[in-house]
Amino acid sequence: MAKRLAGTTAAMTTATVAEMEERHPWFRELDAEHRSWVGVVARAGIDGFVTWFADPDPQAPTTTDIFGAAPRALTRKISLSQTVELVRTTIDVVEAQIDEVAPRGDRPVLHAAIVGYSREVAFAAAEIYAKAAELRGAWDARLEALVVDAVLRGETDETVLSRASTLGWRSSGGVVVVVGAAPESEAGPAVESVRRTASAAGLDMLGAVQGDRLVVVLGGAALVEPGAATQVVSRFVECFGDGPVVVGPPVEHLMDAAASTREAFSGFRAAPAWPEAPRPVDASDLLPERALSGDGHARRALAGDLYDPLVAAGGGLLDTLVTFLDQGLQVEAAARALFVHANTVRYRLRRIHEVTGYSPTDPRDAYALRLALTLGRLRR
Repeated sequence: MAKRLAGTTAAMTTATVAEMEERHPWFRELDAEHRSWVGVVARAGIDGFVTWFADPDPQAPTTTDIFGAAPRALTRKISLSQTVELVRTTIDVVEAQIDEVAPRGDRPVLHAAIVGYSREVAFAAAEIYAKAAELRGAWDARLEALVVDAVLRGETDETVLSRASTLGWRSSGGVVVVVGAAPESEAGPAVESVRRTASAAGLDMLGAVQGDRLVVVLGGAALVEPGAATQVVSRFVECFGDGPVVVGPPVEHLMDAAASTREAFSGFRAAPAWPEAPRPVDASDLLPERALSGDGHARRALAGDLYDPLVAAGGGLLDTLVTFLDQGLQVEAAARALFVHANTVRYRLRRIHEVTGYSPTDPRDAYALRLALTLGRLRR
């Protein structure tokens, strides 16, 4: 029986390829080279089955060699689901050919053997695709780490942009860098969890672990809206390890991400000085701590964005702020010291809030304003 089957393997292969072309439109669209490789794999599978069935003392079939002749690039051209379709088509053709050449009494044994053999072929195909996916995943992870490193160091050129595009980065505006502690467990699942959340929000994402820090780069036009980045980060903040998670300011393009990186890392270093900070926290909310920790950009921001506008606004705003702070945030006491009505002080405090964005009646904002006063005077 085995000899009879061996004489029909070529015919089975030809019939199998013809049936593939008949059943699967995508197979007809393959170029001649890839169709030829599929034929080689089909022939190797049929020959392997005949050889295994002819063995007088058969062991469990070994099917890993069936795919050995095909190039690795074939797994990128044909998906796993398409491979399953081809295996199913090959089985159908072989069973039909067996019914024609085998005696009726031998057919049940052959069909049972085909079922067992085809199962091993399916497992072998799944293993090959799994290994290919692991290799691609490992390569993508290394490439992503290189891209993130270049972005953080401000070395984003056209090559880095091209690599980011390969990883799925499509955003052309609105980029935010997020820094937090790396999770104690394996970081891979955490990065993928962040990626799923970002994708659900319609954002691009790049992530990598650098030492004990997990760095995430988000991209999307929606991030430029005030508070939008922090709101998104709050959805996956638990993917970070314990400790502060700092969100840098949005910038226009991935090539400008170094500015967001600088503020995010500065805030991450200074965040322990504000244990009550929200999680996540904007780097701009950590300006006082950043200034005290030696961040020159934070010192200039406090002096330039808070002190200078108060000086330019006039109307007694600067004197009112100084007096109000010196009087322990007491409106009546400040009014007595300034020889004005308490409502005048309240009006000026509202104007200070409008000019600077910081409310003197809020203890946290008052702390930032006090430091801005000191830095502004020192600069002058």
